[in-house]
Amino acid sequence: MAATETIQYYKLIARIKLMNNKIKLSLILMLLVPLVSFAAKDESKWNNSLKNQYFSGVSIQESNDVIEIEAPYRAEDPALVPIKIISKIKQTQQNYIKKITVFVDQNPFPLVGEFGLTPETGKANLAMRVRVNSYSYIRAVAEMSDGKFYMSKKFVKASGGCSAPIGADLDAAMKRLGKVKFKVGKDMQLGEPVATQLLISHPNITGMQMDQVTRFIKKSHFVNQLKVTFNDKVVLTAKIDIAISADPNFRFYFIPNKRGTLKAEFTDMSCESPISRAVCVKGKEYSSEYQVSP
Repeated sequence: MAATETIQYYKLIARIKLMNNKIKLSLILMLLVPLVSFAAKDESKWNNSLKNQYFSGVSIQESNDVIEIEAPYRAEDPALVPIKIISKIKQTQQNYIKKITVFVDQNPFPLVGEFGLTPETGKANLAMRVRVNSYSYIRAVAEMSDGKFYMSKKFVKASGGCSAPIGADLDAAMKRLGKVKFKVGKDMQLGEPVATQLLISHPNITGMQMDQVTRFIKKSHFVNQLKVTFNDKVVLTAKIDIAISADPNFRFYFIPNKRGTLKAEFTDMSCESPISRAVCVKGKEYSSEYQVSP
């Protein structure tokens, strides 16, 4: 074989090898696409575990006609994922949303919280920031006063939210632990629902986070119970867990029908395991008041 022909031969072999590599890569990608799609649509944890654990024997209608959850498709910060739950109905004595339960399916502890509502809210909208530990559906289940259940869900791309570092300012965070701030809408009118924000200073440690100073994993320490009242009437209750972000920030509504006192009461707790609530120690009780003058 002549030298020129030899060179051409080896060039052809190299092209075939390169082509084969491209074909292999294409095949791999073709195989991966269904797997990624499956992961995005995976609801096995909800169907096989969570639904039976929290709503055994209950029929839940998936619909955005009663509530709708809003969340970013791709979160900028997995430890601070903003979510909104929008109610499509008014809160009346005859018909109202009495509880909204929020989950992040793929979190180590999927329950975000159970939020109790009353007709005194006027509007059952909620907003908060949550931690998302891996690609997952976030879902909200509304329990109506007539016993019916409705669910809305959103898929969110985020990872590492529950193990995101605490940061170097933990000492400062502990010094302001339990401080509360209310923000009530300036457009307040008697007898009409008004948007309200409750900000709580608390590191809400998950039990999966590393202290950036000591390099040790800190034991969980988080707000677990919350009650908001107006003139001693319950507006909002919450049983919450580690998926709520550091410095919990809740937005909700209530109806100011006269001057009065808006009050927040909450407790925190510590648990030996981030995923089990079998061994926990009750923490402190906190409260704060805000004078409402419509």
